[in-house]
Amino acid sequence: MLIHPWDAPTDDAEWQDWLAAHDFGQLAVNGAPGDPPMVQPTHFAYDPARREVITHLARPNPIWRALEGRPAVLLSVVDDYAFIPGPWQAEEDEPPEHGVPTSFYAAVQLTCTAHVVDDPEAKAALLQRQMGHFQPEGGSAPVAAGQVPYGRQLSGLRGLRLEVLEVRAKFKYAGKRSEAVQRRIGERLAERNGPGDAAARGHQERRRAARSTTSP
Repeated sequence: MLIHPWDAPTDDAEWQDWLAAHDFGQLAVNGAPGDPPMVQPTHFAYDPARREVITHLARPNPIWRALEGRPAVLLSVVDDYAFIPGPWQAEEDEPPEHGVPTSFYAAVQLTCTAHVVDDPEAKAALLQRQMGHFQPEGGSAPVAAGQVPYGRQLSGLRGLRLEVLEVRAKFKYAGKRSEAVQRRIGERLAERNGPGDAAARGHQERRRAARSTTSP
């Protein structure tokens, strides 16, 4: 993923806060030699204190075979995207039809080492942590090995702990454009108000404000 300086996070807090609210991504795993990579959509929970991601998948999933001897994986999360028509991006001194169309989006990629969790007790603890992330209000029985209602189902799945080695994040929201062009884009997003437009506009305004407070 190419990250220009104007698309880079302002600090670690920016991508961490965004990732905390975006817990569904695509796990890319190297296939066997000659085969394409495998990509598994999955919910996950990221723990910044432990620098790890936890998730689980069904035991018959072919991803487990792909992980054997190839534990290097990448978790990709993309959201808050919007298409920006060319005329919106035209500079003030050029014709609208000369503007270049582009995409707005936020993306975080976590390079990880995968650790498979098969021990029933450890697997139950992992699932309970994941349950606490997605269902903090409770309402479900505890996940415990050998206990109803979930204990007997543990054998049908495997846990996955992803040790985070590197984080790459990108917030592509016209950071290199002039103030006037950025304001125009924001106005057009508000007018169009399509799927993703409000989130994209929010990122653009937030990042523009952050730059203005740090500029000399």
